Amino acid sequence: MRDWDPQGIDVSVPSVARVYDAILGGKDNFEVDRAIADETLRVLPGARIGAQAHRAMMGRGVRFLAEQGIDQFLDLGSGLPSGENTHEIAQSVNPEARVAYIDNDPIVLAHGRALLASNPYTKVATADLRDPADVLSRPEVVGLLDFSRPIALLMLGVIHHLGDAEDPNGVVAAYRDAVAPGSYLYLTHFCASGPEAAEMEKLMLRTLGSGRFRSSAEIEAFFAGFDLVEPGVVPLAAWRPATPIADPLPPYQRVSWGGIGKLRRTAGA
Repeated sequence: MRDWDPQGIDVSVPSVARVYDAILGGKDNFEVDRAIADETLRVLPGARIGAQAHRAMMGRGVRFLAEQGIDQFLDLGSGLPSGENTHEIAQSVNPEARVAYIDNDPIVLAHGRALLASNPYTKVATADLRDPADVLSRPEVVGLLDFSRPIALLMLGVIHHLGDAEDPNGVVAAYRDAVAPGSYLYLTHFCASGPEAAEMEKLMLRTLGSGRFRSSAEIEAFFAGFDLVEPGVVPLAAWRPATPIADPLPPYQRVSWGGIGKLRRTAGA
């Protein structure tokens, strides 16, 4: 049984966060979300394993950042809680690590308030990451994070939901230019890696109205001003894997790529 009230939410309109939850096998979704998740699994068998690999890389990346001494995280488009979340991983390394979650789905806010009620180092706000000026002025953000010190910007599985006309590179750059030298960008993105990816893009654009699959070079371009951490922008399963991976990777592990970059000497450099 859900522990949130869907009152005021149009359950006939799918949500990116809830579709992802359904693909992962979660319970915080509606019939319309599950229908898209089922179609995704038909188009890309193994998509659930791929989604789990995304969650696993999220964990590896956040832990890496915390181990570099980063104690502030701005999680943009955070989605619904699923397993270990950013604050849980970061605070397992540093109990005083601060995490601000941003998402435009009101259900995420409802979950976040319940999950974080007793955590003074974590806040959640409903906002649209496409409006950096608004996000960066929210009290949940400016009241928690110190922008004179390094911050980790997390954009995990969200920038591919911005079409070219929405200037995704400009959006990423606006956040980059707001943070201090020594900050990091942690970004994952759908990659135009083959015919399976092309079919997935068609499905997502038809059902969700978003989901652009860009080339690896286009994904790397989001890291302008950052020095990429080894191994660079790669399929998620290949980013510092905890266990050996298949060679070659199956299609469902080639549709999402990502990486981490460290901001150079000055913001915007």
